[in-house]
Amino acid sequence: MPLAHIPGSKSITARALFLAAAADGVTTLSRPLRSDDTEGFAEGLTRLGYRVGRTPDAWQVDGRPQGPAVTTADVYCRDGATTARFLPTLAAAGHGTYRFDASAQMRRRPLAPLTRALRDLGVDLVHEEAEGHHPLRITANGVTGGDVTLDAGQSSQYLTALLLLGPLTRDGLRVKVTDLVSEPYVEITTAMMRAFGADVRREDDGTGVTYAVAPGGYRATTYAVEPDASTASYFFAAAALTGTEVTVPGLGAGALQGDLRFVDVLRRMGARVDVRDDRTTVTGTGELRGLTVNMRDISDTMPTLAAIAPFASGPVRIEDVANTRVKECDRLDACAENLRRLGVEVATGPDWIEISPGAPTAGADIKTYGDHRIVMSFAVTALRVPGITFDDPGCVRKTFPDFHTEFGAAFAELRRGMSGGPSAN
Repeated sequence: MPLAHIPGSKSITARALFLAAAADGVTTLSRPLRSDDTEGFAEGLTRLGYRVGRTPDAWQVDGRPQGPAVTTADVYCRDGATTARFLPTLAAAGHGTYRFDASAQMRRRPLAPLTRALRDLGVDLVHEEAEGHHPLRITANGVTGGDVTLDAGQSSQYLTALLLLGPLTRDGLRVKVTDLVSEPYVEITTAMMRAFGADVRREDDGTGVTYAVAPGGYRATTYAVEPDASTASYFFAAAALTGTEVTVPGLGAGALQGDLRFVDVLRRMGARVDVRDDRTTVTGTGELRGLTVNMRDISDTMPTLAAIAPFASGPVRIEDVANTRVKECDRLDACAENLRRLGVEVATGPDWIEISPGAPTAGADIKTYGDHRIVMSFAVTALRVPGITFDDPGCVRKTFPDFHTEFGAAFAELRRGMSGGPSAN
C-alpha cells in the first residue's frame, strides 16, 4: 500500500504562526509546512520584530501579546494571501506604522471587505494605490473591538483575520457575517483559537450568523500541524483515476481541514474510500462516474476534480465556485482553457464549470498562470495522458516545493509505462 507523505497544511501553518506570535510565551510548531508562502509569513513576522526560530521539523515563535516589537516596518508579503491578509491585521493590534506590499499577482487579489471592517473598528488604514488592494499602510494604536459587519463571500480569510484579531482587542469582537464562502476554513480557525486558549463562539439566531470573540489574548502551546488536505487531493484523485491505492497518514477522521471532504466526491464517482482515525485511503476501482457537485466549501479542490473529469463516464458539473475566480488566477477559466487544450469539451458560467467525457489528446502544453494548484491538478491528468508539459512547473514552490519528486515517486510505475510525463517546456 503506497504511503503519500504530504507536507503540513498551509492554512494551519499560517494560522499557527499568527497565534504563536500573538500568544503569551514561546510556542513550538511541529511539522509546519516549509514553502514560499509560509517562509514569507515567517519572514514578515521577523520584519515586525518577532523572533522565529526554524529547524527542519519544528519552528519556535516568541509571542508578543502587545504586538510587534518594532514601531516601523516595511513587509513584503510575496504571493501569500494569508500573509497579505493576516499580518496587517496582527500589526493593527500593536503600536506603530507598518507598510505592507505584495507581488503583482497578490496586488490584484481583493482585500476591500477586510480593510473596510478594520476601518470600521477604528484602524487607521490607507491603501496607497488602488483602493481595496495592496500596498497599504497602517498607523496602529491597538484595537478597541466591538461590533462589525463583514461580507466574506469572496474569501473566508477576511473572517479568519478578524477572528484571530478578536482576543487581542480591548473589549472583544462580534462579527456579523452577511455572506460566507469556504466555511470549513473558519472552523479550522475557531478550533485552533481554542487550542491557544481563546473563547470564540458561533451564534445563529435564524436571521444571520455572528461570531463572538472574548478579549483575553492567547496562551503559548506546542502545536502539531496536520498534513495539507488540499495537497492530498492530488494523490487521492490519482489513485481514483489510475485504479491504484494511496494512503495519506496523519489525515483522518479527526482532521480539521474541510478539504478532506474531497474523498466523498471521489466515493460518489466510484472510488473506495476508507477514513480511519489517523489515515485516509483511496482505492481506484476502474470506474469514474459523472456527477453534479456543489464545491463551495471545498473550492480549492475544484481544479483537482476538473483535471480528472474527462475520464468520467458522464459529464462532471461543478457548481457554486465563483470564489475560485479570485484566487492566484481565475481558476475556472484556467481549468476550462487547459481542458480545451487537451481537446475536451467544456462549458462555464459565472460560478460553474461542466466538463464532458472524452479522451484527452496527448502532448498538450498546460498554461499554469503561475498557480500551484493548476500545475498539481494537471499533473494528475498527465498520469493518463502522455506528453503533457507545463509553462511554469516551478510555481508549486508556493505550497509544495518537492511536489514533482514526491508525486513522481508515488506513481513511478505508472509513469514508466507511458511514453512521456509532465515536464517543463
